[in-house]
Amino acid sequence: MLEAHNLTVGYNGDLVLRDVNLTAARGQFVGVVGPNGSGKSTLVRALSRVLHPVAGQALLDGTDIYQMSARELARHLAVVAQEQAIAFDFPVREIVLMGRSPHLSRFGVESARDYRIVEEAMQLTHVTAFADRSITSLSGGERQRCMIARGLAQQPSVLILDEPTAHLDINHQIEILDLARRLTAERSLATLVILHDLNLASQYCDHLVLIANGELLAEGMPDDVVTESRIRAAYGADVQVKQHPITGRPYVTLMSRLPVTAPPTRKTTIHLICGAGTGVTLMRRLRRLGFAVSVGVVNVADTDQMEAEALDLPRVEDAPFSPISDEAHQRNLKMAREADIVVVTGIPVGQGNLRNLEAAVKARGAGVRVLLIDDPPIPGRDFADGEATSLQRQMLNSGAELYPEEADAMARLEALP
Repeated sequence: MLEAHNLTVGYNGDLVLRDVNLTAARGQFVGVVGPNGSGKSTLVRALSRVLHPVAGQALLDGTDIYQMSARELARHLAVVAQEQAIAFDFPVREIVLMGRSPHLSRFGVESARDYRIVEEAMQLTHVTAFADRSITSLSGGERQRCMIARGLAQQPSVLILDEPTAHLDINHQIEILDLARRLTAERSLATLVILHDLNLASQYCDHLVLIANGELLAEGMPDDVVTESRIRAAYGADVQVKQHPITGRPYVTLMSRLPVTAPPTRKTTIHLICGAGTGVTLMRRLRRLGFAVSVGVVNVADTDQMEAEALDLPRVEDAPFSPISDEAHQRNLKMAREADIVVVTGIPVGQGNLRNLEAAVKARGAGVRVLLIDDPPIPGRDFADGEATSLQRQMLNSGAELYPEEADAMARLEALP
């Protein structure tokens, strides 16, 4: 178990962290989040015996780490730093082998057992395939896995990762955090990870510690820490926090202080019928082009609903995972009839949202111009026993326009006044 008790740390008399408390137990994946300059990296230095605290204690299984030798601590605690400066062109296997140094005597050489441990660490982190390649030839994600392998070769009980996803693309971010979570469970490690991205922290961590201005602002489960009020207090940013519809974890959307678009400048009004993320790009582009846009019906916490809310678009919302209600249907129909154009995206259609197409049919019957984006084609997304296909055919027979791709529809819309 790694613990910080009233940890106070500073540089040259200036305090950076004040009275910070946290615990990371075996099998637990603990995240530390906070704005730049809040003291996250300073915390790592204090917990890894690099920067002696001004007050308080850093404990490993109840022992003050500053009463331990550096070699003794390295046998139990491994740190994967944010920046890994490699001055020489070492092969990956040699880099990982360096993790065995704390277990060797002063003039000792690696044994067969040390090499077995290194091979196992490389297998766990999936770096065996390039074990003989130079460390400098690796991509960012590959190099980070190599450094985690080196840490595992120490056979630690505690693993500290200081912003392991910094400068990595989203695929490598997920790869590194998936690996760290898996190793935490399989090796029963106490893992402390410093993360910049609140959504990654919420997704992966069992417990979160929020630091701001050098002080502990909040700690607990992601639901307790990732809240709009606490993020506003820590970062000074306006955000929207909702429960992710798939993971159930809190999900943060940044609300820009600047207007997303200028007020509507075009005469044409557009009502967008969408869902499941099919309308996000259209909403943004149409608003930036100066169109007045309304949206409906979208389920609360659906990607399109969240985007419409972020853009502050008039919209018809309904309960998630529920059929469109009578009230929502009537409001949607009213918006569609009052618009100059109704655009229907390539939404998957089942009995629950079939009324969205019915609203478009009635709008077309009232003389409203209707554009149908048939991507993918309706047969592949008709889960209403052919009723969706029938409604689309009805619209086409009454003069609706069919576009096989969104770009084709956008080209037509951009030409409107």
